[in-house]
Amino acid sequence: MNSGRKQRISDAFGAAANHYDDHAGPQRAAAALVADLAQRQKSTGVERILEIGCGTGLLTRHIQARWPGAELVVTDLSPDMLARTAKGAFVAGTFFTMDGEAPPFEGEWFDLILSNLAFQWFDNLPEALERLTRLLRPGGSLIFSTMGEGSFARWRQAHEECGHVAGVPVYPDLAKLRTILARYEDAFAFDEEYLLSSSSARGLVRHLKGIGAVVPSEGRQPLAPKDLRQVMAAFDEAGGDDIYQLLFGRITRPDV
Repeated sequence: MNSGRKQRISDAFGAAANHYDDHAGPQRAAAALVADLAQRQKSTGVERILEIGCGTGLLTRHIQARWPGAELVVTDLSPDMLARTAKGAFVAGTFFTMDGEAPPFEGEWFDLILSNLAFQWFDNLPEALERLTRLLRPGGSLIFSTMGEGSFARWRQAHEECGHVAGVPVYPDLAKLRTILARYEDAFAFDEEYLLSSSSARGLVRHLKGIGAVVPSEGRQPLAPKDLRQVMAAFDEAGGDDIYQLLFGRITRPDV
């Protein structure tokens, strides 16, 4: 795992912790859908839940409301994000800093493992899913959302029109996620699109900074100011709004 990149991600989200919720429209909608999917999948018989990448607690609060009697283990790569959730979410549970790709658990621990928009930061998604699935009890489910290839397509297009490559990470498409999940006996994936009404390139950049999503793809360097101005002008000319394509996945361990 790229510990240097993970530290940069942690620092970026930590810096955004105090104002993240002001910019988190798609993230808030995705958290509600992950919680709804989990409740439909396993509304009762839930004793222990692991959340990966809690951020400011958008999903955490849904979990606590739906399964108030369950033991809740809440984790995030960023200590500052974790502290904000632990302090202000009115949620009882165990909170600790953790890289979701390297959970310090062994054996069948959890009835539900839930995550909202954290898996796109993983170095190796297929291997991470295998590790996490092994932590499920029989009949338990891993349910998550992650970024899809279509996210920020208009921002990428503006870069291409100007002869540049956007620093936005390359996300999997729905077909690739379904291929990854095909190895599991009981799994599915689907996608949803959310319009991000940023109104301008400045608005989009403000949104990305507001949520802490500012760590570029490995090896990418910031554009020179004149090149960035050119890209921003092309984006604005195309309308100034963009799209989140969010992928949702579920893996359920056989109940044997």
